[in-house]
Amino acid sequence: MTPTLQFQWVEGADRALGLPSYETGGAAGADLRANLGTEAREAGHVLAPGARLLIPTGLRVAIPSGFEVQIRPRSGLALKHGITLPNSPGTIDSDYRGPLGVIVMNAGQDPFTITHGMRIAQIVVAPVVQARFESADALPETARGASGFGSTGTH
Repeated sequence: MTPTLQFQWVEGADRALGLPSYETGGAAGADLRANLGTEAREAGHVLAPGARLLIPTGLRVAIPSGFEVQIRPRSGLALKHGITLPNSPGTIDSDYRGPLGVIVMNAGQDPFTITHGMRIAQIVVAPVVQARFESADALPETARGASGFGSTGTH
């Protein structure tokens, strides 16, 4: 089943930017654009090294029950400029209806300008399974047991 996401424009958003879109036939993520307020459209937002900012997308979304939308960084921005999403992947739950914003962080060494219409992140639609949680007096044994970080080796 292919889920359908319904989008609504936030008041004042630039609708000419369009909805998220898959840039290639095999893309798992659809690109999400910065939809800046009218006061910032010309100059954009400058992110200093180490700074983070919530960037508006101009959209609200209805996600079908049983699915989530994950917000992920764009690899080109990360490699070339150190632009990443500090809470990656961010999750948008199916019952959220507020404006979509993307927390963008500059992990690079130079200031970076987020411009109006820039592809700043990608969205991946994924199924959700909700588990039951229960208390147990003991857990089943495994070969690994309680061995933690790095315990499976380095090669």
